[in-house]
Amino acid sequence: MATFTRIKVKKQSCGRMLGALSYVMQGHKVGFEGSRVESGVNCLPYTSYLEMMTTKEKFKKTGDVCFYHFVQSFSDKENITPWQANEVAKELAEKLFPNYECVVATHNDTDNLHSHIIVNSVSFKDGRKLHLPPTSIQEMRQVNDEICMAHGFSVLEPYDGRKKKRRLTPSEYRAAERGESWKFTLIKAIEEALLYSVDKESFIQNMEYEGYSVRWEHHKYILFTTPEGKSCRDRSLHDETYLKENLEKLFAYRAEHGFTPLTPEPAEGWMGQIERTGSLASDILSLGKNLENTVNVSPPIPPQTWTDSKRRQREALKKLAQGHKLSGEQEQEQKYIQTI
Repeated sequence: MATFTRIKVKKQSCGRMLGALSYVMQGHKVGFEGSRVESGVNCLPYTSYLEMMTTKEKFKKTGDVCFYHFVQSFSDKENITPWQANEVAKELAEKLFPNYECVVATHNDTDNLHSHIIVNSVSFKDGRKLHLPPTSIQEMRQVNDEICMAHGFSVLEPYDGRKKKRRLTPSEYRAAERGESWKFTLIKAIEEALLYSVDKESFIQNMEYEGYSVRWEHHKYILFTTPEGKSCRDRSLHDETYLKENLEKLFAYRAEHGFTPLTPEPAEGWMGQIERTGSLASDILSLGKNLENTVNVSPPIPPQTWTDSKRRQREALKKLAQGHKLSGEQEQEQKYIQTI
């Protein structure tokens, strides 16, 4: 089945539009079997930003809402290829926005195929600005369902704007063992965002591109909100790495030492890397003092590393986020963590 959601971008600008286009068309996300799974509607993906800006400048409409961002996502149980997913998303964009430039980029770097659709807010045909009322998403989802059914794919139950979302019950939390928990999906999104975030601003922006909102300033805790509207504080994610003070330390460390996006997470974790570096600096200082005071220099203190239990905890969290089943020992340990 395919869901269709809108990613709301609060701070709009042409620069943010360029950032969104650059994000959705990253090679490691759209790459598949040596090709790029991306397409354009009324424009070419490679030159899409220039074409969109040309349209805006032609009609003198470069301010206010600059672009719209949507995601069409297929279930991991759906038998569909990246090329088919891109074709369905492109057909949807052509149907919904026939007079606007759109980029359709299909990501296959996650468990489920999903396509990002970036839409220019100004029509290349007549310069009309695209305005979407709150109820428009329901109509768009109906068109999405019609196209999916025409291609032989399953759809969700009929959408009802008056229908309230059912909250996650404690018993449903066990669904995390099958990779179905929204909280573990959030953890996976955070881990992925950290792979190419050099600072707090880029981290928040990368999370927003995937549909998550992040409330950071003027509060003790970070508040994450999922695309479905579920909220979660950093302290409820069962890993100290995601606490506000620790993420601030992480980004300060990256600013000081330099950071290359897509750098794999070290075995001891992002925070363990900082602790190890801090310990090494302390060891060097201690060694220097010993050299000043005596000829018999004591051996360097071995770098600190995370405890085995903390490392096992992080491994268990990642396995759950990726949909893997835990071993008996990890399962018992994770159940204990969830009761804390």
